[in-house]
Amino acid sequence: MNEPRLNLPELTVSELSTALKRTIEDSFGYVRVRGEISGYKGPHSSGHVYFALKDETAKIDAVIWKGVFGRMRLRPEEGLEVIVTGKLTTYPSRSSYQIIVETLEPSGLGALMALLEQRRQKLAAEGLFDEARKQLLPFLPTVIGVVTSPSGAVIRDILHRLADRFPRHVLVWPVKVQGESAAGEVAAAIEGFNALEEYGTPPRPHLLIVARGGGSLEDLWSFNEEIVVRAAAASFIPLISAVGHETDVTLIDFAADRRAPTPTAAAEMAVPVRAELLVDVDSLARRALASWQRNQEARRSELRSAARALPDADEVLALPRQRLDHAAAGLRHALRANAHSHRVGFSRIGARLSVQLLRTNVERRRERYAGVALRLRAGVAANIAAHRAYLTRGSERVSAFAERSRRAVRQLMGLRQARTERAGQLLAAFSYRGVLARGFALVRDAAGQPLRTAAAVSAGMAIEIEFSDGRVGARADDGSPAAKPSGEATKPRGRRGSSGQGDLF
Repeated sequence: MNEPRLNLPELTVSELSTALKRTIEDSFGYVRVRGEISGYKGPHSSGHVYFALKDETAKIDAVIWKGVFGRMRLRPEEGLEVIVTGKLTTYPSRSSYQIIVETLEPSGLGALMALLEQRRQKLAAEGLFDEARKQLLPFLPTVIGVVTSPSGAVIRDILHRLADRFPRHVLVWPVKVQGESAAGEVAAAIEGFNALEEYGTPPRPHLLIVARGGGSLEDLWSFNEEIVVRAAAASFIPLISAVGHETDVTLIDFAADRRAPTPTAAAEMAVPVRAELLVDVDSLARRALASWQRNQEARRSELRSAARALPDADEVLALPRQRLDHAAAGLRHALRANAHSHRVGFSRIGARLSVQLLRTNVERRRERYAGVALRLRAGVAANIAAHRAYLTRGSERVSAFAERSRRAVRQLMGLRQARTERAGQLLAAFSYRGVLARGFALVRDAAGQPLRTAAAVSAGMAIEIEFSDGRVGARADDGSPAAKPSGEATKPRGRRGSSGQGDLF
């Protein structure tokens, strides 16, 4: 059995943990580890991310700091097989080792496809891919917004195709279409176009095109991020997705209102062919003119047919002309007869309007108005008398109520006074001062608390004795009988049942 080496240097736990930490960090430094994510529950309240990497036989803790996590393109998910790169270190508080993750990428194409399908099902369950929420594309948008890289061939293909078909005003929002910040820039561009004012400077587009050239699944992964898909689904402006080639499928294609197989096809969907529209308009104009001419010729034919069926104007107007001549001949005689008739009527009415008749009428009206005035004065007098009687009755009732209230108050005051006197008598009966008035005294200590037993009084203790007529101070002796002066007879101590009062203790 080996004996313990007592000559080894003594280390504290902190010193040993620091030495182990330095050894592990110096020996391994940066490592690249493949494993399955386990125990991931989302970012901590501090913003840091904690989980574990495991395989069939081992597990290692992993940490992603808040700043690194915000720059990551791929987010950790439970059960996802990934390859991480980071620095190996220890956590002294738990005596464990862990890896500080700086990069995280899926392990192989199969993992990416599984993550893509899982994310597609999640967003579809939220209704972001429903056909009912997709908008119709405008037939001829005035302003078209394009979200793509300004230096690639995609924007040149779109502008060239729009110029060939129907030149429109194009606003380009330059973004990265690949890399860590690409998803955030694309989402911000879609939201930025939607935030523009409709008639502002620059104006808000009537159609959006999100475009990118072809590439691998990893290259197109930015358009599979949730932030891009949600921005496309929330866009109020109709949106065309033109990401990759015809065989490439990204999640933004499901959220967009239309999917174009290529950026050139997106430009073809955005506007019609101007030459074809001109031909259609010219054809419609010729058809409208021909239709108008045929309609006018048909109206002329109908008018000529109707004119042939009409009778001659002289025949139609002959009878009315004859009636007009007869009426004109009898008009002068009719006017004279009418004037004579009105004159006779006025004479008859004037004969009836004599001075005596007017005086009689005025006198009759005067008598009628005098009777009305007499009845009015009588009614006013009766009304005044009725109101006076009502006021008199009200005054009597008020006087009666006042007298009843005075009697009630006197009776109530008498009851309250008798109750107060009884309470005073009861208080006097239960008060200790009544006991003091019968010759007893109340002993208190220096704090003013009553002393109920002789054991509570010690020798030399200052006490206060309260009588019925006041209080006096005293000091207690040691309890032995005091010496009597010579020749003074000792007074016998009172006994229970004797006629004397006895002492207080």
